[in-house]
Amino acid sequence: MMSALLRARTSTLFLLIASAAILGTAFVSQYVGGLDPCILCLYQRIPYATTIALAIIGLSMSDNIQMIRIIHGMAAAVFLVGAGIAAYHVGVEQTWWAGTAECTGTAAGSAQTVDELRSQIMAAPGARCDEMAWSLFGISMSGYNLLASLALAGYAVMASWKNLQQDTS
Repeated sequence: MMSALLRARTSTLFLLIASAAILGTAFVSQYVGGLDPCILCLYQRIPYATTIALAIIGLSMSDNIQMIRIIHGMAAAVFLVGAGIAAYHVGVEQTWWAGTAECTGTAAGSAQTVDELRSQIMAAPGARCDEMAWSLFGISMSGYNLLASLALAGYAVMASWKNLQQDTS
């Protein structure tokens, strides 16, 4: 069964479906569930969109095992970047370290005029990165994203490795 899931076309399709499902869940949480994303949440969506594009390219070249291996390797790298962003976000949520300036916005006390204050308020992010908007069993969406990104990176590496073995035999 696992061998079938690691075949070139199947694994590429799995990466596409998994990425679309995770990205779809983020959009449903935002637009249906009312969970405003912070800037780090938005950054965490980029690897999934990138993997969707890579998978579409891969599916169009499913005859070329060499190219599929490269695409799986690129997807693994993209997921590891996503895991890094998610890990950073988890650390910000847990107050292990401070977030970026976009996470918290500029301090309102730094405005010198009413116009500056208005500009700061209008430029403020929709949600703060250091506040957990949702959790299940004490794990935030960023924490689940970290786990999903690591799992998908591992899967992409295994699929690439399986296709390398298939290509050399």
